[in-house]
Amino acid sequence: MFEYMGDRISNAIKNIRGMGRITEENINDAMKEIRMALLEADVNYSVVKEFISNVKEKALGLNVDKSLKPDELFIKIVKDELVHLLGDNYEPIETKENFVVILLCGLQGSGKTTTSGKLANLLRKKYNRKPLLVACDIYRPAAIKQLEDIGSSLNIPVFTEDKKVLEIAQDGINYAKENNLDYVIIDTAGRLQIDEDLMNELKLLEENIPFNETILVIDAMMGQDAINVITGFNDALKLSGCILTKMDGDTKGGVALSLRHLTNVPIKFVGDSEKMDGLSEFHPLRMAERILDMGDILSIAEKVEDIVSEDEAMEQAKKMREGKFDLEDFLKTFKQIKKLGPLENIIKMLPQARSMGLNNIKVDPKEMAHVEAIILSMTPYERRHPEVLKATRKQRIAKGSGRSVEEVNRLLKQFETMKDMMKSINNGKMKLPF
Repeated sequence: MFEYMGDRISNAIKNIRGMGRITEENINDAMKEIRMALLEADVNYSVVKEFISNVKEKALGLNVDKSLKPDELFIKIVKDELVHLLGDNYEPIETKENFVVILLCGLQGSGKTTTSGKLANLLRKKYNRKPLLVACDIYRPAAIKQLEDIGSSLNIPVFTEDKKVLEIAQDGINYAKENNLDYVIIDTAGRLQIDEDLMNELKLLEENIPFNETILVIDAMMGQDAINVITGFNDALKLSGCILTKMDGDTKGGVALSLRHLTNVPIKFVGDSEKMDGLSEFHPLRMAERILDMGDILSIAEKVEDIVSEDEAMEQAKKMREGKFDLEDFLKTFKQIKKLGPLENIIKMLPQARSMGLNNIKVDPKEMAHVEAIILSMTPYERRHPEVLKATRKQRIAKGSGRSVEEVNRLLKQFETMKDMMKSINNGKMKLPF
């Protein structure tokens, strides 16, 4: 998402490099390019118009400090305006209350039931909550079975009953309290369009249950129609936020830039993969930096924190600095990296990933499995002392892993190159491209 738009904006900004001052004349072409990039990304016209006006107003006539380049100053203005469009500040979902009940609503096909499972999974892993999924979609065939399957795969309880929707929700809340579960997620029925029956059912729930959050799940691929859907739900209910799904698909991302500004409904999460851990908290600043190819190191760090303790990280860093990082450490790190999710998704979050062509990298899971098989075919001593790996040992390792000697040699060469690079970075001899 946002890649094409971000590249267009970045290229536009490059055109004002080397100028001593930002003037209307030298930013006109850049502003035209940015306007077209936003419109093509399906950002609402009135939002684009206001964005361009605000950037121009702040940029025109500013003298460029000697320590700053014109493009650096201009990109800061553009970034600040993007952050403002996206909502300024991160607005977290309610997690501080001892007992929380949230309502998930949305149109049919928005990914609401799957998102219920993803949200429960995130709340349990990140906030140590004990969630309960309540199946209140009693109309769509197999909706309850789908939620039960999701709950079973995550080992999260699902409450179901053959009653009316309000009774199911109320009984589900009572069940959670009786079983020491502290976070109730109510998955409601969707419709193909906003209709009176759907809204009346949701209003009935809202009138009888004190929800901590009412969240709209919406398909980001809807484009401009998403604004009308959000407005329709928000007029009938008191929405506390929304979740944008399918942001990993072919969506242009314009709805994310239009949504908060036009509806004042904050984006709480985005769905960024089909897997059950594919839900990310929405941080306006981080998203703006990703659009502008500045990377998202904080999100990478948060993902790493979930699977690597601080002590482990410090120990690995020390070994890297001292040049003692061996294949045993590499194998351990390799297994941890696999838990982060698809590697290409992590690479895309690195600063300047798009400008270096890293956003198009496809990491074949089979290749990762081959690497792991080669290392596991070594003895613990060989992993700790890779310098002993001569021809006969390599042949044995190749045979044991089902790979070729050439592949074993290539892995060892890549490992040594990586080790040298780590030492150079830690010793301050190598400057990172970002």
